[in-house]
Amino acid sequence: MTRVSLARIIADELATLRRFDPGARPGGRPRRVVWSEKLPGFGVRYYASGRSTYIVQSLMNGVTRTITLGNANVLSKSQALTVARRILLRAQVGEDPATKRKETRKVPTYDDFLTMYWKQAAAKWKPSTLATHNAYRRKHLDHAFFGMFIDEIEQAHVLTWFNKVSVNGGPGAGNRCFEILRSMFNHAERWGMRPEGSNPCAYIRPNKRRKCERFLSNQEIGRLGEVLSQKIRTQPLHTMIVYLLLLTGCRSSEITDLNWSEVKGGRLLLHDSKTGPRTVWLGNEAQTLLASLERRGSSDPVFWNKLTRRPVRSIREFWKDVKAEANLPGVRVHDLRHSFASHAAARSETLPMIGKLLGHARLQTTSRYAHLDDGPVLDAAERIGELIADAMGDVRSRQQSSA
Repeated sequence: MTRVSLARIIADELATLRRFDPGARPGGRPRRVVWSEKLPGFGVRYYASGRSTYIVQSLMNGVTRTITLGNANVLSKSQALTVARRILLRAQVGEDPATKRKETRKVPTYDDFLTMYWKQAAAKWKPSTLATHNAYRRKHLDHAFFGMFIDEIEQAHVLTWFNKVSVNGGPGAGNRCFEILRSMFNHAERWGMRPEGSNPCAYIRPNKRRKCERFLSNQEIGRLGEVLSQKIRTQPLHTMIVYLLLLTGCRSSEITDLNWSEVKGGRLLLHDSKTGPRTVWLGNEAQTLLASLERRGSSDPVFWNKLTRRPVRSIREFWKDVKAEANLPGVRVHDLRHSFASHAAARSETLPMIGKLLGHARLQTTSRYAHLDDGPVLDAAERIGELIADAMGDVRSRQQSSA
């Protein structure tokens, strides 16, 4: 038992007394100590100045602990005896806050655990994912629960932090950081640093995501095609990238980062997509586009610009001009991927097939793309309505003829 933990016990017991003022700490060197015959370990310490104090002394965990109870002029002897008896009894039955504190020290603080988790998790993250997560860590995760041990963090702490991140960084950043934190606490349980089933993120709902319902209709694709047919003369590489995004449903980085070693006839064998290595099947149009490009070394990028002697890695500025000319306000490059999936769904392709084309690891991810254009839905509603109207007309005709 440490001096600090013993002092806590003493403070607890002294708090039961109605009148007690510990006063100033005694000064000067002690002259002598008179120990009680009734209660071993309890005594009165007399100072040269004439002041006297009550003390308690006991052997605890192999160390002799001595601590002052209070001034003998303020605290009566009977009160001091009562407090001393309780202190010694609590120590004898094994109540030792120091032990609990040592156990707590075996559990890392939040910041120390964050460092441990990051070393383990970062090895499995893609470079782009690691760069994104490092940015989130600097802004929102470092020192999020400063001074707290990993097993002390509760749901209320996480909820306060989550609301703050969502306000300062936005709902999307709040959700991404929240998922990282949830994974951290899951690992803390697996590594024995939190009780099983104690994840404080378990019952906190993430922010609602914006539903991505935007995809191009046939008319919009037509306008886009007209603009691209003009742009291909001045910016052929950028234009071909947009064409391939429309024809394959690939993510933008999967096309812009494409190397010739990944182009295998009617397939793209992507080494490192968002969900890992995957195969993208190419139709005749996509194969023709790639065949029109000068094929370089296997490790060279497909979209190499001879003039700048650099590969085309981004079409952000190009897309701004294209969508403005095609009158497609608010359409993102990623919406081309949505369009590919939505048109596949409108043509009755199954969700597993669409998921395979898009390279989804889970069918649940594909289901968010299974929405149809208003045109096919309206056509279907009109066809069904006509059938019902015709049937009702036949019934009315028979009723009128029988009357």
